[in-house]
Formats: sequence, structure tokens, C-alpha cells
Amino acid sequence: MSNIVDRIFPNPLPTPEELADRFPARDLPEGAMVTRVGPSPTGFMHIGTLYVGRICAHFARETGGVSILRIEDTDKKREVEGAVDFITHAFDHFGVTFDEGVDTEGKDKGAYGPYRQSQRMEIYQAYVKHLLATGKAYPCFASGEELDAMRDKQQLRKMRTGYYGVWAEWRDRPEEDVLAALDAGTPFVIRFRSEGKIERKMKFEDLLFGERKLPENDQDIVIMKADGLPTYHFAHAVDDHLMGTTHVIRGDEWLSSIPTHLQLFEALGWDVPEYAHIAPINKMDGTSRRKLSKRKDPEASVGYFEELGYSNEAVLDYLMTLADANFEDWSKENPETSSWEFPLTMRGLKGSSGPLFDFEKLGHISRNFVSTLKSDELYDRVLPWAKTHDADLAALMTADPDRSRAIMAIERDEAQNPRKDIEKWSDVKGELAYFFDDRFALTADEARAMLDYLSANELAVLVSEFLEGYDPADDNETWFGKMKELGGKHGFALRPKDFKKNPDDYKGTVAHVAKIFRVLLAGKERSPDLYSIMQVMGPEQVKARASLVL
Repeated sequence: MSNIVDRIFPNPLPTPEELADRFPARDLPEGAMVTRVGPSPTGFMHIGTLYVGRICAHFARETGGVSILRIEDTDKKREVEGAVDFITHAFDHFGVTFDEGVDTEGKDKGAYGPYRQSQRMEIYQAYVKHLLATGKAYPCFASGEELDAMRDKQQLRKMRTGYYGVWAEWRDRPEEDVLAALDAGTPFVIRFRSEGKIERKMKFEDLLFGERKLPENDQDIVIMKADGLPTYHFAHAVDDHLMGTTHVIRGDEWLSSIPTHLQLFEALGWDVPEYAHIAPINKMDGTSRRKLSKRKDPEASVGYFEELGYSNEAVLDYLMTLADANFEDWSKENPETSSWEFPLTMRGLKGSSGPLFDFEKLGHISRNFVSTLKSDELYDRVLPWAKTHDADLAALMTADPDRSRAIMAIERDEAQNPRKDIEKWSDVKGELAYFFDDRFALTADEARAMLDYLSANELAVLVSEFLEGYDPADDNETWFGKMKELGGKHGFALRPKDFKKNPDDYKGTVAHVAKIFRVLLAGKERSPDLYSIMQVMGPEQVKARASLVL
């Protein structure tokens, strides 16, 4: 076998002992968790990756451990250009930072790198060489066509498909056959020599699923591809060992791979990390429940939330409600405390089985968060987003920054109960644009149609009388008193309960009077505080717009 090993790896490689010295055990306090998230740059980043990354980073912070962002880029055929940059910037945008890994500049941070698997080829090959030398792996020269033919035979005979048992033709081939194949330059992969038996069960304790009994793996899986790069299974075992990962937190689609992973750790003589397999984020599709799909659901991409302008705080807080049902009550009790201070536990995570993505709840969390921002904070949050995603809004905000800030201050800076009508930055244009005459388009006919509880003449008379008494120097109380007086004079109930009791006796309530000016000034039936809108607009704009129906 030594001849074969030397032929496959003619160049010097580090020994397992040398690698152990290069990546020593971490000196961390007892109970510290070393976690990692390993996205593959094969397309947009899934919201589930942000979800798992958030959980991994949280546990590491909470326990005084280390969180790692590892780029698992061994599948070069499927790699998408720019995807690594998107991944690192997505985590950064949403405020999920890692102690080690690839940063937003594409550089490694930490002493256990490289953190891109494609740059760790020498490390993987060193351990592949070790497994070859110890008889725990072997080269396989089966072509794609031969493997397809084997699979067809298995299916025809109604047998399990795969490379195992009598189907593993290169498992025990004589050395001369292997050397001849190498001499001929035949492409090959390296397979793990499994000692498992499918009829035997292995016990495994998952931190979330509890004890599971799974069939042993009897497949001779590929651990090194023809291009010299490792497969996910092998790279995961090597990296988690060398990086000192204590807890592997990942999606439950990997649960069935546990027998294979435990075999690899055992063959390499390493301790196995703890595993916690998380249920995926689901959504309702009619009456059915299914996983969020990259193909079907735009919200499956983290870029979707950034493009719409959801704040990172709202998204992260929402993901925490999916991770642990206790987070919502904790957040209400600790409104000023960062969500990173929440005491996340495996027990809480265990209770979150197949969480449903709920835009209504995300919207509620987001509106509550935005309501805590002062006008200057809101302006400073929205403008950078607008410059990237909505140039028209950016131009609107920068044309008159002081006015934009004054608009954003309505029912915000001094309000006892701040407004909660803005859910995401893309909502801001609709709350800003109508203040600017070149963005406001309302015809007299449209206004009269929206105020159809008054005739055109009644509407004109009421607006005329309002303008006669309008004084921009009035305080809120005086202004509202005039509004009530005007309503009472023209047949509107001064008290809602009077209108409710005898609706036929009145044209409406004072709220219907205010609606007249909401429509004329803002073009909408609902708006923030009307008095504040008038104060920001100023007398010329108020009079000009109100005169539309005269």
C-alpha cells in the first residue's frame, strides 16, 4: 500500500502530529462553546443560514466561547461568483459577527485558518493520506458510466443504491490493478472503507432530538474527489476537529448523515463534538406546511429583507422568537436590553420545532423597533439604504434634509406613544413624498369622491370657513377647538357616542371633519397627527392644497 500512497501523494504533506501542533487545543473556560456556521457560496444566502448563524454566535458569546464563519467552498462546479462576498456582508449587515473566519474584506480572522475549505487542501490530503496508509481508505477508479450502470442494476433488482458491499468493486482490488490504473492515468477518487453494517443500529444523543437509533453507514463514501478537494462529510470532520468545534448546530437535514460523520471521527481517532440539529423554518402554503424554498419563496433569501429595508434589529429579534418561544416575553420585560443578552438554552431551542415564518409577527416587531427611533436616527438609517435601493427616495431626503427630518419627527420625537406606521425603510417614501408638491397629485374630483358624505357645495363651504379662521400660530388645543366648533356648526357630532347613538342626526363626527383635511393635504384618509402635518407644511402649502375644492 505504501507504493500506492506515494504515487497518489508524491509531494510532502504535513503529518497528523504536525497538524496537531499547528492547531492546538483551545484554552477556554469550562463550558465555553465553540460553534461554527458553514455556508456554501452556491447562490444567495438562505434566511436559514442567518438563523443558524445567529444561534451559533449567540451561544458562543453567552458561554465565553468562539464562533466561526467557515466558507465551505469545495463544490467548485456550483460556486457562484461573488457569493462569498454576499455571505460575509449579509452577516455583517444584520449584525451577526463572528470571532473567527472570513471577514467582509475576504481576509481570514483567527489562528485556526484558513477558513475557506478550498484553501485547506493540503490539510485534508494529509488526513486522506493517513487513512490510506492505515487501510481505512482506498482509491476508486470507477467511471461515471460504470457507477450509473451499477445504480441501474441495483434499481432493477430493487436493492439499495450506492457503493457498498459486493458493489464496492475497488475496495479490495489487488495492488497491481491499482498501480496499473495509476500508470494509465485513470481518474480516481478516494473512498472511506466503511466497517458499518446496515442491519445494525447505532445510538446517538442529539441535544435537540434526544436519543436516536440510526442504521450504521455501510457506504464507502467518497472523501476526496478527483480534483483533490474533499467532500463535505470529510472536510466537516477534519475542520471541526482542528478548529476545536465543541457544538455543531445545523439543520436537521443532516441528521441522517450522523452515522457517517461518527465513523469518520472514530477512524481518525478524534473526540466527537456535540450535535444539535435544528428544525428548518417553515411556511404555510394553503393548508400545507412546508420548508421555505429557494425556488418558490423570495423571503428565503436574506437579500429580500435588506432590499425591502427591514432593520437588522427587527430581523434578528424575529429570528430569536423562532429559536425560543420564551424570547418574546423576555423582550417585553427587557425593552432596553439587546437581544444578545437573552439567555438562550438548548431546552428553549428544543421547544421550537419547525417554526413558521410569519410576516405579520415580523412586521409587528419591526414597527415596534422603528417607533423607538428618534427622527435623526430614522433619517440616518433610511438614507444609506435609500442611496443603494431607492435613488428617488434618497434624492427626496437630501433635497431638503431639514424638512425631511421635521416630517419624520411627527408623532415621534416628543410623542408619548410614537407612531407605528413604518415597518421597513421602503415604507418611508409614502410617508414623506406627499409633503412635496412635485410628488403630490390629487384632483378635485378625486378628493370629492373620497369625501362623498358631503356634497361639493357643503365641502367648499366648510373648507372656506376653516381657512377664514386658520392661524398657523395656534397651538394644538386652540386648533382642535376651532375644528370642533366648525364641525358642530355644520352638523357633525362633537362626541362620538352621540353619533353612534343617533347616526341619522349627524353628518359624522369631528373625525370626519379632520378627514377632509387629511385628504386635501395628504391625499389619504389616514395620516399621522393632522396638526403636526399642517405645522410642517406651513400656511402657504396648507391654504393652497385646501383650496383645491373651492
